[in-house]
Parts: sequence; structure tokens; C-alpha cells
Amino acid sequence: MRSSVYKQVLRFKEKYPMTIGWRLRENASIVERHLNPDEKVIYAFVAQKNDSFFNIFNSAVIALTNKRILIGRKRVFVGYFLNSITPDMYNDLKISSGLIWGKVYIDTIKEFVTLSNISIDALTEIETEISSYMMEEKKKYARSSEEKD
Repeated sequence: MRSSVYKQVLRFKEKYPMTIGWRLRENASIVERHLNPDEKVIYAFVAQKNDSFFNIFNSAVIALTNKRILIGRKRVFVGYFLNSITPDMYNDLKISSGLIWGKVYIDTIKEFVTLSNISIDALTEIETEISSYMMEEKKKYARSSEEKD
């Protein structure tokens, strides 16, 4: 049976076939494995987790959940990589468009995540999904910190 993350990534790839992504099922399984019981995937897409248009071997599945952003990459032989970005760690989002592909830069308090080789047609959708979600979640964090004061 296909996971919900994998299904969403397949829909994304069907909609934006120019986006470069490999091993979608394996990468989606990493994200699926790390979902908490109360966590729901809102949006998922595929990209290369690097800053180079020429490096196409670092495919990752990126999932926006109701609690955070998860970036999962299955290693070829053994193991995997997982990044988790919670709204309190999120700073900013930057989009860069080229001739064929674009990049999404996610700036956090501790790191700068670059996602590349994304179809330029998908950039607006990705920016809208991530920015809308993070702006709403940041408001919740601001309210909860005001209540503590």
C-alpha cells in the first residue's frame, strides 16, 4: 500500500514532471517513518537537497505537516538523513528561478537549507504552501509566548 506522503509526491511529480527526483518511494518512507501519531501531511514535494543544478543525486522528499517541515533522504546502501524544521526555528524563505529549474532556500535559526532542480512552474505553489503555513504557525508561537509573559 502506498503511503500518503508517497501519493502526494507522485501527484506533485505528475503535475511538475520537470522537477528532478529519484527514489521517491524510499525517500517518502523516511518522512513517513518519522511522522508523529498526531501529525498530518499537508503538502509534499520532491527536490534535490543541494545548491547545484548539476548534482542530481541528492533527491529528497519534503513534507509540510501540521507541526513542521520534514526533509527525508534515503541513502543508497544503508541509513538515511532527516531534517526537521519547526515553526519556531523558521526564519525566512527565498525563491530563485532560472531558465528551466528553480531553487527554494529555507533559512532557519541554525542552518540554511537549499532545495534545487525544481520545475519553475512549481515554485509559486511551494512558496505559497510553506509561507502561508509558517505565517499562521508563527502567530501561534507569538501568542503562546505573550501568554507566558
